Amino acid sequence: MGVDRDEIREFLISRRAKISPEQAAIPSYGELRRVPGLRREEVAQLAGVSTDYYTRLERGSLRGVSSAVLEAVAAALQLDEAERTHLMDLARTANTPARRAPRRPPQQRVRPGVVRLLDAMTGVVALVQNGRSDVLAANVLGRALYAEVFNSAARSGPGTPGPLPNQARYLFLDPNAGDFYPDWRAIAATTVAMLRLETGRNPHDRALNELVGGLTTRSNLFAALWAGHDVRIHTTGTKRFHHPVAGDLSLQYETLHLPGDEGQTLFTFTAEPGSASEHALAFLASWAATPPDTAAAGDPAGGSTVPGMRSHAQPETANPRKTERSHD
Repeated sequence: MGVDRDEIREFLISRRAKISPEQAAIPSYGELRRVPGLRREEVAQLAGVSTDYYTRLERGSLRGVSSAVLEAVAAALQLDEAERTHLMDLARTANTPARRAPRRPPQQRVRPGVVRLLDAMTGVVALVQNGRSDVLAANVLGRALYAEVFNSAARSGPGTPGPLPNQARYLFLDPNAGDFYPDWRAIAATTVAMLRLETGRNPHDRALNELVGGLTTRSNLFAALWAGHDVRIHTTGTKRFHHPVAGDLSLQYETLHLPGDEGQTLFTFTAEPGSASEHALAFLASWAATPPDTAAAGDPAGGSTVPGMRSHAQPETANPRKTERSHD
């Protein structure tokens, strides 16, 4: 796949369509506009460049464009941090000579020191992911909370690339995802936006391109969200779960990029002290720590390496929720 002129063109057009004349402080005088958002000449004026020059940028030609012009365009389009980062990534790729070898994919092996750190974080859900949303490692509580994701990966049939649990693949292809995530649609949109950002950062990552291509083919909703060209950076927030063992949980997450391991991010989830979610998380930790009844790869407990760890068999629990997905 990779970043090409169409990628740049569609991103800039989609951002221009989101800015109204009122937001840009451009008087419309009640005129009927034929395009959503701003016109090219209006963006050019706001960025301090000629209309012809901006038109060239919007047609996908970012080669040789200075950082000052890119910053001016980002300001004119009122890009947020994630959108600005994505534009700079697209420009970096456009200015990379074709003969130069593409950047190596990020390291997928989690260092032993990081694994020991995960194991030491008891009472906290902790896992390490890459930019493709592969779960590279998790502590015992992380595997217990995300048991559905691990089990989904273990059930994957022939032709599924890679043995690693993948959050995006679970979200869009597993029929249980809508039950596990009460805010499934919002999480799905965020996940797609994060993958879009990653394609700008690592356009030559073959596994990433295969993941996006497969999801685009198999999920209409993924394809629609992907076409929106939204990007997002995951930092902190709250995520809700409906766990088959622990029930409903509302957990606060924090993210920490690992400087010594490019492309790897540490995610932690904690519960508000004294809340029902804290009690549910404590129950889940106790359940995960009890001796396993069976030995089955990909189930919740049993250590932080991924995949193929020993753990509990997943109990069957009635769940009245209905999956709302309509794209399968």
